[in-house]
Amino acid sequence: MDRATTRILVIDDEPDVRLAVGLTITLQEPGWEVLTASNAEEGLGLIEAAHPDAVLLDLQMPDADGFEVLGRIRLFSDVPVVILTVRDDELDKVRGLQLGADDYVVKPFGRLELLARIRSVLRRAGGHASADEAPFAVGDLRIDWASHQVLVRGKAVRLTSTEYRLLELLARNAGRIVESGVLLARVWGPDYEGDTDYLKAYVHRLRVKLEDDPADPRYLRTERGTGYWMPRSLAVVHGA
Repeated sequence: MDRATTRILVIDDEPDVRLAVGLTITLQEPGWEVLTASNAEEGLGLIEAAHPDAVLLDLQMPDADGFEVLGRIRLFSDVPVVILTVRDDELDKVRGLQLGADDYVVKPFGRLELLARIRSVLRRAGGHASADEAPFAVGDLRIDWASHQVLVRGKAVRLTSTEYRLLELLARNAGRIVESGVLLARVWGPDYEGDTDYLKAYVHRLRVKLEDDPADPRYLRTERGTGYWMPRSLAVVHGA
């Protein structure tokens, strides 16, 4: 996207929350623009029309359940989404991550924490191109580093920026076990090294998108108590 301004969309029915987030961002990040929506439909419309760089989404709104809204966003957009909620419930957290959230902040939140979470998802979304590198291929899976395109049996698979970064890190270390703490620190940041729920949720999401049988994965293997790994080579499955 060719624009200098970083655009953050806040979807929350509470005026005080929208104001607090807006003040936090504009006071600390003068180059950022804050858009706000007081309900789900307005927020979905702004995502399509304004193409924000990140979305802060409240889970509890009068016109729609936040999980439903997150699912609708992921039907048409890979924009990073940070969930805002008053519920510090592990099941809600995991459900949100599995549906496509990139991070999770519990209300009331500190301003520094909120900014750190937003900066983290923006950093992950930035990515980097590797135009001179040959694509990675194992079995029916192919990753084009330059375009960030992922294909399974020649068909493109749509990944969020965080999903891609996790897959990329495992692929670049194919044949080696990558410890869970390393994956969390490299993909989410050093403050996330103990948050294994993030990692488990994202590995599950990748398996659903890439594997024929997510319960018996070929590409994303678990090394219990240690981490995850990808094989260097696999037979191609014809006609599956």
